[in-house]
Amino acid sequence: MGNIDELIIKLARDTAKVKGAPHPFLLSIAWTVVAAFYLALSLIIFGTRQDLLMKLHAPWFIAEIAALIGISITTALSTALLSYPDLHQKPRIVLAPIVTFALFVLVIFFAWRADNPPASLPAHTYECTRSIILISLLPSAWMLYVMRKFASTHYLWAGSIALLFAFSVGALWERLHEQTDSIIHVVEWHYLPMIGFGIVGMWLGKKVLKW
Repeated sequence: MGNIDELIIKLARDTAKVKGAPHPFLLSIAWTVVAAFYLALSLIIFGTRQDLLMKLHAPWFIAEIAALIGISITTALSTALLSYPDLHQKPRIVLAPIVTFALFVLVIFFAWRADNPPASLPAHTYECTRSIILISLLPSAWMLYVMRKFASTHYLWAGSIALLFAFSVGALWERLHEQTDSIIHVVEWHYLPMIGFGIVGMWLGKKVLKW
């Protein structure tokens, strides 16, 4: 009985404060801001496409960039919510990337229709995918490291959406960096690999985030 009393007294005296987890909205904003700085730094180091100022007057190019930014924002928010066991009681917001991906596909479709006659294909192919993946590695590793501090019960989707966020940052960098107007090339080597990257994210989520 005395041991129990001593334990109660010891626990009562333990006033160490436990740091609360940040709100998922704040977490997603932090990820987005850091990703924006990372994107800007990458463009400064590797350079932008020479005709970027001209392309900023092309409606479908602007729509494509805006859709990519939308994907980045919604996947960051969805990943932050998926990091919490109860999705912070906002399951509908977790599905926000579905809307932005649908809008993105629509934009690419109309951009493809507008690409008439089709722009010439660049000489390179898979090099774009490789560059996007290399740019995406750092934000992917950073996000998974941060997410390990939480207690996600949806680790498959959390890992997948986290890597889609990182890939969208890499794809945005490549679109602003690479000198090409071929929508066919962009779809084949910039955007379709997102599917594979998302599948890899599920595997990583199981390996890294499962507790």
